[in-house]
Amino acid sequence: MTPPNYFLSKLVISGLMLAVSISGFSQSRAQMDDNFHFAKQHKDDLTLSVYITAHSVDRLLSTPEGRREATSLMMANGITKAYVEVYRGGLVVSPSLLTEVTKYFNQNGFEVVGGIATVPGGDIGVKGEGDLGGWFNWQNPKTQQDMRKVMLDVAPIFDTFIIDDFLCTEDTSPESKTAKGDRSWSEYRRQMLTELATSIFIEPAKSVNPDIHMIIKYPQWYDRFHVFGYDVESGPRIFDEVWVGTETRGQYTQRFGFVQPYEGFVNYSWIKSIAGKKIGGAWFDYIDCDALDFIEQAYQSVLAGANELVIFNYGSFVNGHPGHHLLRMDFEKLARLAKAVRTYPIHGIAGYKPPSSDPGGDMYIMDFIGMFGIPLIPTAYYPESAATIVLPTQAASDPEIVGKVVRSHKQGKRIIMTAGFLAKVDDQGKLAKLAGIEKPTIETISAEKIVLEGSDANLEKPLDLEAVLEAKKATVILEAKSGNRTIPFLTQNKNGQIYVLNSHTFSDADFKAVGEVLLSPRPLGLLDLPAAWANVIRNVFNEQLQITLSGPTRITMQPMENGDIILHNYNNEAVELQLNGWENNAFLDAFTGEKIGAASGTLKMKPRSRVWLASKN
Repeated sequence: MTPPNYFLSKLVISGLMLAVSISGFSQSRAQMDDNFHFAKQHKDDLTLSVYITAHSVDRLLSTPEGRREATSLMMANGITKAYVEVYRGGLVVSPSLLTEVTKYFNQNGFEVVGGIATVPGGDIGVKGEGDLGGWFNWQNPKTQQDMRKVMLDVAPIFDTFIIDDFLCTEDTSPESKTAKGDRSWSEYRRQMLTELATSIFIEPAKSVNPDIHMIIKYPQWYDRFHVFGYDVESGPRIFDEVWVGTETRGQYTQRFGFVQPYEGFVNYSWIKSIAGKKIGGAWFDYIDCDALDFIEQAYQSVLAGANELVIFNYGSFVNGHPGHHLLRMDFEKLARLAKAVRTYPIHGIAGYKPPSSDPGGDMYIMDFIGMFGIPLIPTAYYPESAATIVLPTQAASDPEIVGKVVRSHKQGKRIIMTAGFLAKVDDQGKLAKLAGIEKPTIETISAEKIVLEGSDANLEKPLDLEAVLEAKKATVILEAKSGNRTIPFLTQNKNGQIYVLNSHTFSDADFKAVGEVLLSPRPLGLLDLPAAWANVIRNVFNEQLQITLSGPTRITMQPMENGDIILHNYNNEAVELQLNGWENNAFLDAFTGEKIGAASGTLKMKPRSRVWLASKN
């Protein structure tokens, strides 16, 4: 299929000409006769890859006909790289077939990477006890021996090798309890799996293939990593590269947990803050996705900085999914965006989550903040240089947090704390006093009403609060009502520097109530707040960015360092936004080249759409 000519080559877009090299894209694209060659030419900007599970390798790639079909499917979709899995769920693919598949793909112009899904099955390893995730008992010698043997057998075949999501455990068997000793389950599991990652995977692989490049892939559930043994600090140290799951799927569906689209950006950005130059690509799938869910994952991955997208899995291409067409059609836009973001990264508000930190009642709060049109950039290290610093409960795990906050306050920084953070931090109420409130005590409350323009307003869904805040010297900006109680939701201290957000997303108790293990257990009323409230919350966070966006929730705003802005409307209906500061500029959508919006700064967005705003002088 011949891609359409790119029509933006002659537009002069402020801040984009050098970063995007639009004319180069236009000329090269006109010369391309299929998606594969175009994708190969632009793989330095963005690479599309596909993961082929062990069962697909065994069933679909064991014949010349199957391999030819795979080649055609990948070429048609602009895929230039294949991840060939060696083991999953008890199936070990023979080294001879892996060698044959790798050779065939290489000869047809594809890069090939090996992969493994370390989940039990058949007579391979030992399944964990008390384990809802279907993971291994890694303490058991058989699990260790079986996985080590697989690595020794397959490592000589590949130059690069990736370990999929399942290097984790929830096992509570007697042998694991004995090995744990006095340590917490989290500490024991993180230490054990860090050691086994080296002794079972890295060292055996390099013993038979010294130059092999070893990759760890972290899943999407960043606020639960430490519970099940993922150590995000040791992983980047011992592996050659780090990959990140951005598989947010459907935000409105229960199957994979009402996950917000911004989570892909949060997870990748947070891990990138730890991995640094070792950060690699992003990984998402089609499961529980409509076509728009699928492509939205790609955009948030690219905005976070990924220059390779791995699609799980090859079987979905064989069976077909409407998202594949959108990805194929949008590849050019994504490649241009990836190139621009590499030069002018997304910037915004700093949110602090230390590694292996417990979230309390703020689990996945960063995902929801992002869905207010707040460009939250998570970091694993205290953001001393940031003008605005967001401190959820997770930040209280930093033993030096009180001194850091006091210093930031003296430097005139804006500090936004959650009620959960103030309740958990060990400071005898020092920071609460600074915020002008009593030190809160956790008491999760559902508010049925809010105070809106001086009157009570009913909510479509209850708004969860973390505590009953008592303002002393703070100004109450927003209030909610539960029964006959009026409870502050957002407060500001006397000098206007410190804000307290009394929100509750999820806690362990919320997860246990519905039997959820990893992902958001239910939808929240937080994203059904009226636009008037959303604007107040958004402006508190964004004021120092000097960008004022007015509109509903389920909007993301991600400004680039050159002044361009990416806006997504994740609502299922059209929205109208007001972007102050752009009143005297014509809006230009750099994705399409169309003039949009009005000189007044009003912008109308279609349902589930995106724009790349660039000013045209």
